[in-house]
Amino acid sequence: MKKKAVTAIILAWFVPGLGHIYLRRYWRGLAFLVAIALMSLMGLVMGGKIYPLQADNPLTFLAFLSDLGNGLLYIISRFLPVGLGELERLSFEFGTAYLAGAGLLNYLVALDAWDIARGKKQ
Repeated sequence: MKKKAVTAIILAWFVPGLGHIYLRRYWRGLAFLVAIALMSLMGLVMGGKIYPLQADNPLTFLAFLSDLGNGLLYIISRFLPVGLGELERLSFEFGTAYLAGAGLLNYLVALDAWDIARGKKQ
């Protein structure tokens, strides 16, 4: 395994687009950063929930895995009151879906950075 590929995928998971910026794909990295950051921000503004690890329920475990894809945002949510979820808001479910979608999209972006670093993709 190439050290550059491992570094790229870790950076890309931690902050969306950072792996592409590391690989000198500046515009692509900036586009991913803006798109996923806006998607996450919209999810938080809508009152969405970032799920912690709960192994007792398979659905909340899957939600945890998708939210873990948000990288730095997920880590921040464990220490600060961010993404607690506001059930009384009408947009709660949409916000939660936006946060989960942003995490899953970031996994794909990280895999894209991995492929570029390995030379499998331009």
